[in-house]
Amino acid sequence: MVKILLLVLAVTAVVYTVILVRTAVRRDAFGLRGEGVLLGAVTNFFDTLGIGSFAPSTAWIKLRKLVPDSHIPGVLISGHALPTIAQALIYITLVEVDPVLLVASIAASVAGALAGAPIALRLPVRTIQISVGIALLLAGGFFAAANLGLMPAGGDARSLPPLLFAAALVGAFVTGALMTVGIGFYAPLLAMFSLMGLNPIAVFPIMAGAGALMMPASALRFIKSDRIDLKLALSLAIGGIPAVLVAAYIVKSLPLATLRWVVVAVVIYTGVVMLRAASRRPEPA
Repeated sequence: MVKILLLVLAVTAVVYTVILVRTAVRRDAFGLRGEGVLLGAVTNFFDTLGIGSFAPSTAWIKLRKLVPDSHIPGVLISGHALPTIAQALIYITLVEVDPVLLVASIAASVAGALAGAPIALRLPVRTIQISVGIALLLAGGFFAAANLGLMPAGGDARSLPPLLFAAALVGAFVTGALMTVGIGFYAPLLAMFSLMGLNPIAVFPIMAGAGALMMPASALRFIKSDRIDLKLALSLAIGGIPAVLVAAYIVKSLPLATLRWVVVAVVIYTGVVMLRAASRRPEPA
C-alpha cells in the first residue's frame, strides 16, 4: 500500500516537472531568480517543520512587489508543489506510521478538497478563520499544559483505535475542504492528530502526502494560464527542495518533548495569523 503511494507520488513529480519546464521553455520563461530561490529555501524549510510556506511567501512577495497580486496564487501553488512532493517522499519513507491510517487520511483530505469544496465555499471565510484560529490557540494551550506536566501528555502512538481512526478521517476531510478557501491544513491536522495521541512525527507524512497530491493538480490550472510568473515558480521549487531535505532530517531527529514544543509554536503562530486575517476588512474585488 505504501509502495503504491510512493510510486504515485514519484510519477506525479516527474509528470509535473516535465509540464512545468516545457511550459516555461515554450513561453521563453525558463530561468531562475536569485531572490526567488532564497525565498523558496527559507519558506519550504519552515513548511517542512509544519509552519507552512504560503503565508510567509505571500508576505514577502507583496512586500517586494515581485509579481502582481493576481499572480500570487499561481506562483505559490506551482512553486511549492515539488518541494511538497519531496516532503511526502522523505517522510513516508523515513517515518513510521500505520500505513492504513496514512493512506486513508491522505485520501480523506484529497476527497475533502474535491467533494467538500462547494460546501466550504458557501461558508463565510471570516467565520471559518475565527473558529479555526480560536481552536488552534486552545490546542496550543493544551499542548503547553501537557509539556509543563499540568495534564497527561500522550502523543507517542503510531496508530489510532477504531473510534479515533474514524474521527480522524472526518477531520482530514474537513481540513481538506477548508484548504479550498485559503485555510492552511498543516496546523489543524497537526493539532488534531496530536491531541488524539498520535506521535507528532507520525503526522508529518500524512500532512505532506495530502499536500503532495492536492497541489500539483491545482497547479496545472495556473501553469496553463497567464496569471503566473514561471521564473519565480521555478525558483521557489529549486530553492525549496534542498531545504526540505535539511528540515526533514531535523524533524526526524528531534526528541519527542522538543517536538511537542515545536507543535505548540506552530499551532499558536497559525492561530494568531488566522485571527489577524479575520480581523482585517476584506479588500475590494
